[in-house]
Amino acid sequence: METASVLLQSRTIPFGFNLKCNQIVSCRHFNKQFQSKGFYSHQSLKPIQNPSSFSLLSSPLHKTRTQFFSPLKCSFSDIPSSDSQNPLLKPFKNLSFDSVKSSLSELTPIKIVKWATTVSLGIAATKWTVKLAFSPFFWMYFSWSWLFWPWFVAIALAVYGLYSFRKHSIGEASIVEQLAIVTSVFAWLTLVPPAYFNGYLEGWPFVFFFVYHYFFFFNVSVRKRLYGDYYARPHDPKWDVNPPKWYRLLFCVGVMVGHWLAAFEAPELHRIPGGWSNVGVWILIVVTPLMQYNSTLYLAKYSEKVVVPTAVVQFGPYRWVRHPVYASTMLLFATYCLALRAPLSLMFVVAVCLIYYEQKAKLEEVLMVETFGESYLEYASKVRCKFIPFVY
Repeated sequence: METASVLLQSRTIPFGFNLKCNQIVSCRHFNKQFQSKGFYSHQSLKPIQNPSSFSLLSSPLHKTRTQFFSPLKCSFSDIPSSDSQNPLLKPFKNLSFDSVKSSLSELTPIKIVKWATTVSLGIAATKWTVKLAFSPFFWMYFSWSWLFWPWFVAIALAVYGLYSFRKHSIGEASIVEQLAIVTSVFAWLTLVPPAYFNGYLEGWPFVFFFVYHYFFFFNVSVRKRLYGDYYARPHDPKWDVNPPKWYRLLFCVGVMVGHWLAAFEAPELHRIPGGWSNVGVWILIVVTPLMQYNSTLYLAKYSEKVVVPTAVVQFGPYRWVRHPVYASTMLLFATYCLALRAPLSLMFVVAVCLIYYEQKAKLEEVLMVETFGESYLEYASKVRCKFIPFVY
């Protein structure tokens, strides 16, 4: 006690010690603690009465000597702080055996399959990503493919196309969004597959990207020509003849697979011959849009609101095949495979189209017979080819 009193009375000590009965240790700047009740100036310093607790305060005696050091701030308290709780442990705070047991009892086989599928896909995707990231071939191919073919554009277009398709499914898609749907589809049919297998694009993929656009917008152009808008008008829903959804989905998948197979089977783009060897391909390209246009135009002349027929159409392409619109679509896909020199893919795509359109044509012809009776049966007996001329 005497030693502490002597130190406090000395003018050479830069700190003053004030002992208070608390459990807080505080080291703060002199200016922050100057008004503290426990502080005594050097003129009236008294011996320490209780050494059980203390506070360190800057002394004004040598204030100018301590300006070279930054203010010291620290505190200690034996009171637990709420901020010290780990937020990661909050979900497990109320975890008990009964809650786990009740959650497990609510599981169904479908939920288990969903969770197992999700976890499996996550593990597979992670493994594939890690493997790809450490593959030197990927980085070599990545640099060339992104330089000559902007993958980020194709991916962004696909995402926007899916968004637009969702709006279209609820009847809220604008003209731009409808255009985005078909543009994204045609890009992933005709541009992305050759770019993936070649690392760059040239020649036929660009041609068919625009041919597909031109081909599939004929129906829209006819509707615009007749009614001044781009939307299907209200009509009797019985004419919306379609196979089941799963059947249509398989058809779309088959068409996509066929185009990717064509890009895989085809030689490298710079090895596909040009010049006069492509005269036949160009003739087919011209015939295909003309067949589509004339089929749609004659069908619209004998229909209300484009989709409701008022008579049996027997003119134009309908003189040779009963379903020229479907036949022109098959011919378009076949021409793409021919242009890429992919005969096996050609047979695959034609087979997929024949299986799907055969089912759809049967449903339509049943409805036509119910509506027009003997006149359609007479037409069917006269024009026996459904899709391909001279092939019954």
